Amino acid sequence: MFKLKYIVFVLFLGCYTTTQAQQLLDSLTLDTLTATTSLIEAMKNPDAVIKLELKKQKLKSFPLEILKMKNLQYLDISKNNIKEIPDSIELLVNLQHFNASKNKIERMPKQIGKLTNLYYLNMNNNELISLPMHIGQLVNLRVLDLWSNELSEFPDEMASMKNLITLDLRAILIDEALQKRLRELLPKTNVQMSPSCNCKLN
Repeated sequence: MFKLKYIVFVLFLGCYTTTQAQQLLDSLTLDTLTATTSLIEAMKNPDAVIKLELKKQKLKSFPLEILKMKNLQYLDISKNNIKEIPDSIELLVNLQHFNASKNKIERMPKQIGKLTNLYYLNMNNNELISLPMHIGQLVNLRVLDLWSNELSEFPDEMASMKNLITLDLRAILIDEALQKRLRELLPKTNVQMSPSCNCKLN
């Protein structure tokens, strides 16, 4: 009887784990999925929202209602006037695709490192001056777009991003020594940079 209960428990656990793993959609499915484009509509059933696009909606702050969408996997808040990503972004544990480009964001919270399912992160055309060392925890990240920011420091922890395919750092003033260091940190990554500057950033 004990063995039978154990077998049933193991089978249940296996089914549960499989179900959990299947919750995340692949990138192609996410890209082609119809997005919810109204925050009001999304909040009618937040648990059902997987893809949310709020670009060009003149947002001045990150809508905290988004944090209630526990199954959210794709978020686009680009082309707004958002200045800050809240620390509580870590609640969006299923987030895979995050586009916050063309805003006025000055700081990337350290809690971004908790979003370990992220494979795409776009923060280009913002006002970032540094990156938290916790960004190195994004071990599944494949694309990191930081084009046109005010970055002058890059943490050594980025070396842990083994799956990073593309890092876009164009339109950022980076001297030759720092460019060399970045390529050494990420030898398998296509690091895109503008020609080195004769500048001393530190």
